[in-house]
Amino acid sequence: MTIAPPAPSRPQPLPDLEPEPKGNFERVLLAAFIAIPLVAVVAAVPFAWGWGLGWSDVAITVVLYTVSGLGVTVGYHRHFTHGSFKAKRALRVALALAGSLSIEMSVIDWVATHRRHHKYSDKEGDPHSPWRFGSDWRALTKGLVWAHMGWLFDSGRTSPQKFCPDLVADKDINRISRFFPGLVAVSLLLPAALGGLLTMSWWGAATGFFWGALVRISLLHHVTWCINSICHAMGEEEFEARDKSRNVWWLAIPSFGESWHNLHHADPTCARHGVLKGQVDSSARTIWVFEKLGWASNVRWPDAERLATKRIS
Repeated sequence: MTIAPPAPSRPQPLPDLEPEPKGNFERVLLAAFIAIPLVAVVAAVPFAWGWGLGWSDVAITVVLYTVSGLGVTVGYHRHFTHGSFKAKRALRVALALAGSLSIEMSVIDWVATHRRHHKYSDKEGDPHSPWRFGSDWRALTKGLVWAHMGWLFDSGRTSPQKFCPDLVADKDINRISRFFPGLVAVSLLLPAALGGLLTMSWWGAATGFFWGALVRISLLHHVTWCINSICHAMGEEEFEARDKSRNVWWLAIPSFGESWHNLHHADPTCARHGVLKGQVDSSARTIWVFEKLGWASNVRWPDAERLATKRIS
């Protein structure tokens, strides 16, 4: 009688979540980063009248909003998450650093979470779907709050080893992710330093910090979160997608084209999200500039035939 050798064991799939959940301190710190800039925005109106806002503050805020915002949209999202284009090493590092200045997440954690979102979009397992609690108005109201910022307080931490092993293995990106706390400090203190130097005053440093750090971070956070919440609950559906992603035109400029979200979910690797006439997409234009300069290659521009098959007539 012969004994058959045991069948080779199949490798077990990696879990979606890290075994170590978010701690209470981390969630308290997260609440502070959400609440303090939001309070700063509310206070901005009376604060600005006549004496608390100057051209240096406007310049610092606009420049840093643009740099950190494009770092998220062009870098974190279209390059690192979806591979919409290849970037030379210097550009790749610069995009990771710029995205980190948004103080949303480290590049590895952000990409892992977003890839998980696409895997389960608007279904069980999606970290921030507004349809999580149901489809009646009460459930959707609760879901919108959850999708906008409530999901950030969930104790589960998406596993980078499962969703972005490519970035975990990348020495440059791994190093930048580990240095994220230092980049948070840079993002907060740089506006104050610039404000102080431009005006040669402590008051300029204070207003630079207020507008260039607190207000800028709050605005960028809420615009980004609107893509998770509003753009999965309302707007126009122009392309077939397997979820409830929608286009919201009035968010296109502050989100650098990310609010053309329906096309993005219909064709996730496409480098341009605003593909129809009149759909402004400054992130795509930025990628175009990088391509012309020779810094980006293999850009996945829209394919007319592919789009036609997905277009809702």
